Amino acid sequence: MRLGSTIKLTLGLLIATTMAVVAYAANLPAASSSASYLGSYVWDMNDSWFGGFSALSLGRDGRSMTVLSDRATLATARIRRQGGQISSIEVKTTRPLQSSSGKVLKGRIVDSEGLAIARDGTIYISFEGISRVVKHRKASSRAQVLPRPSEFRSLPINKALEALAIDSRGRLYTLPERALNDDGQIPVWRWNGRTWSTPFTLPPLGNFLPVSADFGPDGRLYLLERDFGLFGFRSRLRRWDITAEGPANEQILLKTAFGTHDNLEGLSVWRDGNGTLRATMISDDNFYSIQRTELVEYALPR
Repeated sequence: MRLGSTIKLTLGLLIATTMAVVAYAANLPAASSSASYLGSYVWDMNDSWFGGFSALSLGRDGRSMTVLSDRATLATARIRRQGGQISSIEVKTTRPLQSSSGKVLKGRIVDSEGLAIARDGTIYISFEGISRVVKHRKASSRAQVLPRPSEFRSLPINKALEALAIDSRGRLYTLPERALNDDGQIPVWRWNGRTWSTPFTLPPLGNFLPVSADFGPDGRLYLLERDFGLFGFRSRLRRWDITAEGPANEQILLKTAFGTHDNLEGLSVWRDGNGTLRATMISDDNFYSIQRTELVEYALPR
C-alpha cells in the first residue's frame, strides 16, 4: 500500500524524531508470539527501481525469490544463506509490468500490491488504485485482466486488493486492506478460473489491517496484518484451517511491539530442509531513506 499524504507527513516527522526509540524497540522480543524469531536482513541497492516492496514469493528451498514493488516492478533474486540465515541477495532480473495493451503501467493503474505464482509459473498480481487482479503468463508478457465484479469497483482507492494468495488447487484468494462488508467482516473473494465468489469472510481484530496473505505448504491460510502508531509499525500474523464450512481454528502466531520491524507488507510461508515452517516477510520502505527494506524470518509452530 502507498501511504496517503497525511500518513506520509506523519511518518516523515515522527520516525525522524524517534529513531532511537525504534532502534531500542527492535531489540525487544515480540509483544506476543508462538512463532520464534530467526533473524532479519537489511537489503539495500542504489537503483531507482529498488524499494516499495509490497509482496514476495519464495521458492520451496527458500533460496529463490520473486519480489513485487508497488510501482509495478517485478524482480527475481537468489538468496544466499549461512546457517539458515540470509547472508546476501543477488538480483537476477528486473522488469516493469505491462498493461493489457503492452504498455508500461503508469498513473492510477500502477499500485500493485499482491503477488501469487501458480505451479506452472503463471504470475497473478492484485492492485489497489483501480481494483483488479491480472494474470501474466510470464513476467515479460502483457497482462490479462480477470473479470472485475461489482464489489471490486466499489472498493476505496488505496485500501483495496492488498493481499493475494493461491491454494494447492490453483484457486486465487484476494481481500481488501480496509473495506469491511455489511456484517463488519473482511470479505475474501475466490477465483476458480471462471468466476469470482465470496466463499468466506475473516474476522477483523483490533486496529490491524490486512497487507498480505499466503497458503503455506501445510494448506493453511496465513494473513499478515499491520498497524501504525507514534513509534512506527507493528505486525501480526494469523492463520486458519480452510474447511468446507469456512475458516476454522484461528491462531495468532505473532504480534510485535511498535518499532520491532519496519513496514512489513509481503509474506511467504515455506518449509526449510529441517521440516520447519518459516514465514519470510519483507518491508515496504515507501522510498523513504529513513526507512529500510528488511527481510524478517520467523519459525512457525506446526
